[in-house]
Amino acid sequence: MESDLNTLRSLVTLLSFAGFLAIVVWAYSRRNRSSFDEAAQLPFLDEPALQANKGATHE
Repeated sequence: MESDLNTLRSLVTLLSFAGFLAIVVWAYSRRNRSSFDEAAQLPFLDEPALQANKGATHE
């Protein structure tokens, strides 16, 4: 019974590591680079509008 539990724990550890490696490969793949670069710029899209509004209030 003890060895069955250890085997199950080892299997879960290996599956978790394989899942981690799959996520790393997906995150660093060249195919996804353009969508990640685009998503990284999303917070800055409203920045010119905010600066224009701040300039109008400080007249």
